[in-house]
Amino acid sequence: MIGVSILGSTGTIGVNTLDVLQRHPDRYRVVALAAHSNHARMLAQCIECDPEYAVMVDEQAAEELRKALRKSGSQTQVLQGAAALETVAALPQVRYVMAAIVGAAGLKPTLAAARAGKRILLANKESLVMSGKLFMDEVCNNQAELLPIDSEHNAIFQCMPMQHMNGLEGIGVAKIMLTGSGGPFRELAMDQLDKVTPAQAIAHPNWVMGRKISVDSATMMNKGLEVIEACWLFNTSLEKIEVLLHPQSVIHSMVQYVDGSVIAQLGQPDMRTPIAHALAWPERMTSGVAQLDFMQMGQLTFAPVDTGRYPCLRLACEAMQKGGTATAILNAANEIAVQAFLGEQLPFTGIAATVEYVLTHSSVNPADTLDIVLQSDQAARALAREYIHSLRKQTGVSIH
Repeated sequence: MIGVSILGSTGTIGVNTLDVLQRHPDRYRVVALAAHSNHARMLAQCIECDPEYAVMVDEQAAEELRKALRKSGSQTQVLQGAAALETVAALPQVRYVMAAIVGAAGLKPTLAAARAGKRILLANKESLVMSGKLFMDEVCNNQAELLPIDSEHNAIFQCMPMQHMNGLEGIGVAKIMLTGSGGPFRELAMDQLDKVTPAQAIAHPNWVMGRKISVDSATMMNKGLEVIEACWLFNTSLEKIEVLLHPQSVIHSMVQYVDGSVIAQLGQPDMRTPIAHALAWPERMTSGVAQLDFMQMGQLTFAPVDTGRYPCLRLACEAMQKGGTATAILNAANEIAVQAFLGEQLPFTGIAATVEYVLTHSSVNPADTLDIVLQSDQAARALAREYIHSLRKQTGVSIH
């Protein structure tokens, strides 16, 4: 039996991971579950899966879970605090770690899994966005396995030979083609973007995702972060990556070869497919996802990305070109801006404005150590908060 830790078990990826695991009870054992504060869902998951450990980062949530589990007769041990995430990521009885904590909070536990030589199922793209070389070095130096869970990167992984880490030129790859739906505002008049609400932004037309990543999809910052992630995952440069709008979300990404071939991975817009692929790799196993019906699929369309509509994609590429801590700064500013938008403290168009301001007014340093990366992250968050506060003082009104 393969022991699994799920970091971010109460989120969308975590829930889908448990769904896949429960279809193969003879193959996998849930050793640890971890989340921030949703103790009610964690209780249900613990009763269902009977893990050895459950982690709640929030202290009060941990106490609530502890009481409820005692009452139910469960033997699951409850740990609390951010450090406990690193503990369960490195347990000796765990072979696979699903890294699905959203944002910068997932960096340290994912690094802990790499240092412990685990198979990392990477859904936390911020680990690579913030500390790409540091993270990849830890994976390499500790013989860890890194398998992407983002549907786009998992698709690319499936379309590419295993020798890709030695460089794309040697395997005949001409271009990586990342597809994106364009989110819910793809056809909205540009002058209406500053009026959209959080409820509208999180209503993704194709995928069921958490609030933060849904907003990132609407701004296409998510695609920008994926471009950065792809550079590190596939040892390539920005020039080798093209982003295409593909509203149907059927082709999850493609790899174009120098001989004119294009290999694409197709499937339903369901995260259980990449999760099952990474869990079973190099084998295949059932995921619970329905097969594509080509007779019912309809037309598949593609279009270039208008960076005037999606400035966050441009900003992400600029940060990657700058290198060093610029991508950590980008990510931090975006997290604060999205949080402010969801809290109705910033208009939708203010997300890109905040990120651009912080990138322009921050010092970019070589990302040589984790401490430097985390210091840049914290400084960027503080600057983003200051900028948002100044915007609110200037307007003097709530955005909705």
